[in-house]
Amino acid sequence: MIRAENLHRHYTIGKKQIEVLHGLDLHITRGEKVFLCGPSGAGKTTLMYTLAGLEVPQQGKVIIEGTDIYALSLRARALFRNRLMGFIFQNYMLMPELTALENASLATAIAGREATERVRYLLERVGLADRMDHLPNELSGGEQQRVAIARALAHDPAIIFADEPTGNLDSRNGGQILDLLFELAEEGNRTLVTVTHDASIAARGDRTLIIRDGVVASH
Repeated sequence: MIRAENLHRHYTIGKKQIEVLHGLDLHITRGEKVFLCGPSGAGKTTLMYTLAGLEVPQQGKVIIEGTDIYALSLRARALFRNRLMGFIFQNYMLMPELTALENASLATAIAGREATERVRYLLERVGLADRMDHLPNELSGGEQQRVAIARALAHDPAIIFADEPTGNLDSRNGGQILDLLFELAEEGNRTLVTVTHDASIAARGDRTLIIRDGVVASH
């Protein structure tokens, strides 16, 4: 489902060039739950964003479902991403002026779809049936992340990308969020790609990829 070939990604800071991805290759199959781990600054989040079509590599390819995503125009790549991918972030990324229901409906609105019933169903599934009309500041951290999960799944994506989805939660809430994410991913045979620094969380996946010095150091 996802294949990366010879990915190179660097940043320029002043006169210094920082190489983050250095000829990285990987392959992820449909329905696989893969965790990206490694030391701080190893390039885990950069890799995830590059796989998701959000950060253009200086060299290499990312092929998803047979499509070389960086051969697409910006608009075509955005449409491809909106159709196939859902995103969950550590800091939730909710719009403060929108209710839980409105926030969870954003992805479907961007994709031009009407999916209110599905969004309501997902909010019920994540335990927020009685919190749909609440604003983010009226929700706990765990509840905000549940809204983010519902938003990521609202347009029925084939791939979920999650960047430290339990990083701002205590162990109890983090465990519940991970259980929920796994359950919802398995239901649709969705591919789950998650960045984490926590080895105990990564151990729950099908495979852990250790990123070190810009390459996959071990599987």
